[in-house]
Amino acid sequence: MARILITGAHGMLGEDLQRVLIEHDVTAFGRGDLDITNEAAVRSAVNDYDAVINAAAYTAVDNAETDEDAALLINGTGPTNLARATRLSGAKLVQISTDYVFDGSATTPYAENTPHAPISAYGRTKAAGEKGVLTEHPDGSYIVRTAWLYGQNGANFAQTMLNLAAKLDTFTVVDDQFGQPTWTRDLASQIALLIDSDAAPGIYHGTNSGKTSWRGFAQAVLSEAGLDPARVHPTDSASFVRPAPRPSYSVLGHDAWVAAGLPPMRPWREALHAAFEADTFTLTPSKEQ
Repeated sequence: MARILITGAHGMLGEDLQRVLIEHDVTAFGRGDLDITNEAAVRSAVNDYDAVINAAAYTAVDNAETDEDAALLINGTGPTNLARATRLSGAKLVQISTDYVFDGSATTPYAENTPHAPISAYGRTKAAGEKGVLTEHPDGSYIVRTAWLYGQNGANFAQTMLNLAAKLDTFTVVDDQFGQPTWTRDLASQIALLIDSDAAPGIYHGTNSGKTSWRGFAQAVLSEAGLDPARVHPTDSASFVRPAPRPSYSVLGHDAWVAAGLPPMRPWREALHAAFEADTFTLTPSKEQ
């Protein structure tokens, strides 16, 4: 039984981490329990743990465009503090990162060693966190990049699509951005597998495999709910201009898992079906029903 500290423990991923790590001795810290931007507090908090999973983050992607300093404190300084503290204590560190460290111009899955090229403030701050972690604790840290998360314990795209289907006969969803819908329960299980293994430290991509567009994801959600996927009509990203640019291609490669002798995560469509089977979503009467 390992002693594990989870920061950001009350988000979608944090809650699922607590579920899958039930056989370990877990301490779950929310935002009010530990300020990861306070180096002294971090050093005191991580003592006597075997591993720390940092799921705390500034995730308001659009707000970061005008609030980059605040985002950098949480996404850059916080992980760096945790890396320095875990190096001193001898603990492993798992830092949750994002596809936003890339520019989205690729046409084949991003390898783990692809150089950073963020196009948003959020992406820049998460890239700074990665650099800080790998500089301060290179021999005991794991960067786990993920994307397109959905789960039971927070706002997410899949639930939003179900809510729209309950109100509208048809609606439009972007069809020119591609990625990998990822169930937080699967990601939590993969992180647990990583912590329990002897895998080499470094960068791993924590996404369900395969790829789809946002519209494809929305159609799959409706299909799983027994609704007509044709109700989701296509549009392009130019119709949904937001303050922060989004990567148009967020498909991540999984070679590091194979090299470590660990299985990559299952296909996204299979995971979505399992999420419905596990009652992950709130289903409300639809206009189709």
